[in-house]
Order: sequence, then structure tokens, then C-alpha cells
Amino acid sequence: MMNSLDCCILCPRNCKVNRNNGETGFCKATNKIKIAKYCLHFWEEPCISGDCGSGTIFFSNCNLKCIYCQNFEISTKNCGKEISIEDFANICISLQQNGALNINLVTPTHFIPLIRDGLLLAKKKGLHIPIVYNTSSYETVDSLKMLDGLIDIYLADLKYYDNKLGEIFSGAKNYFLVAKKAIGEMYRQIGVPKFNGSIMKKGVIVRHLLLPTHSEDSKKILAYLHDTYKDNIYISIMNQYTPIRKIEKYKELNSKVDDYEYDLLINYACDIGITNAFIQEGDTCSESFIPDFGTFSDK
Repeated sequence: MMNSLDCCILCPRNCKVNRNNGETGFCKATNKIKIAKYCLHFWEEPCISGDCGSGTIFFSNCNLKCIYCQNFEISTKNCGKEISIEDFANICISLQQNGALNINLVTPTHFIPLIRDGLLLAKKKGLHIPIVYNTSSYETVDSLKMLDGLIDIYLADLKYYDNKLGEIFSGAKNYFLVAKKAIGEMYRQIGVPKFNGSIMKKGVIVRHLLLPTHSEDSKKILAYLHDTYKDNIYISIMNQYTPIRKIEKYKELNSKVDDYEYDLLINYACDIGITNAFIQEGDTCSESFIPDFGTFSDK
């Protein structure tokens, strides 16, 4: 699997850098896994976190550059700690021993071959809880196929329907075209959801974060997902957009989502027949919900 880092085309950017020879591409990742934090996380969808928490591993770096990113410290500032594949396997085991319901891999795309090797090693060491792949969906189908049989739950964003929004807000060309193919591969691998009580064991959850004043784009995303997958996936409709820093060029991103705008989107989801959905209530738009990434900082 290391050979895939000799000419890195793990994500749609196709940087073709030799990460094994010290080169880095758009995401700035090297040939070592780098993580910013691992912990029991209680703020995912209820079927993921439950009462015991999701064993979450936050990876450093990212193949997107969202101008409103809440995890800016790790996605762009590159804070974190490099670890070996064996270290990664041991972290998975320790999270399982601490009662985690699953292993939740957050922003893992640029480390896929290393994660694959780490998961295989962890399973040899006794890892048996479900694996959650938590992604922006800016993925290639070929890279996702490397994980076929290892992932139990895909927790995937579908950020934009309008490709222009993907380009200006996340620096990603053809975001929707890429993401819909990626989600199609995720569904091919996993199929319909399976639960043990209220806890998901297999399935695809597609998240969509409503951005201020962009509800029309959000409606197109919900319609696409429902038309394509019906009740065979879950849709998480999120209102937790949190402005972290001032964005001069796109001033609409400097405020939280209006409650009325979110309610209208939920009503729209109901009107078109969406039933398998998660919605957010209360004050989820808070910096207190953003993890502290100071623990593993190299600084």
C-alpha cells in the first residue's frame, strides 16, 4: 500500500507527488499518519455516539480548504503528531477498551493506505467494533475501493449542489460531481442501514450543513439524496454553522443560520417525503462544540 504514496492520487486533486520521498501536495500530508486528537466524542448523531461515545480520531491536514472551517487548526495549520501504523492500531484498541461504540475516522482521505494497514493490524489485535469513515466526500472511487470490507458506516458530507459554491467556499472543482460518485461507492459497499437497538452497526449517513442564505442549494441536495436513495440512507440536516473568523469577501458567512431558514428546510424535507433524517435542535451553533486540538500540537 505504500506504493500509492509514490505518486499520490488518493484524492481528486491528483497532486502526483512522491510522499515517500518527502514531497507534499495540496493537503501537506507526508507518508506518516498525523493525528491531532483522539477521544470519546459525544456530539455525533445519536446512533453514532449513543451514551458511551464514539472513539474519534481527528486526522491532521485536509484535501479541502473550506473558508469557514471549524477545525482550521488541524486542517490548515498542520498541528498534530505523527504516529506509526502500530501506534494507530493501538489507539483503536485503547478506544475500544474505554467503551467506544465505534472507531470514528475524521478527515481520513489523505491517509487511506496507511489507515487500511492500521485497521488490518488493529483487527489482528482484537478490534471488533464498527469503523466509521467521517469524510467531506471529496474522494475518488478508486481510493474508497481500497477500504471495501473494512468500513461499516460512512458518515459523509454533501456540502454543495452548485459546483461554483464548492470552488469558492472549499477550493474544490466539481465538488458535487465528485461527491455524488463517492457516495454512490459508499452505498455500494454498505447497502441499507442495520441497527442494534438505537445504535447503527452498518449504513450510510449523509450530512448536509445549511449555510446562511443558501437554503435553495440545500433543497437541491435533499431532493437529490431522496430521489437517489429513498429511505436506504439517513440524512443529517445540520444547523450548526459557526462563524469562527470574519470573512470579508462573503459576508453572509459571518452570521449563524437563521432559525426560520432552518425550519423551512426541515419542512421542505418533510414535504418531499424524507423520513430517515436527523435534525438539530437547541444551541448547536457554539464554539464549545469544537474540540480543543491543543493536546497533540507539535508547537
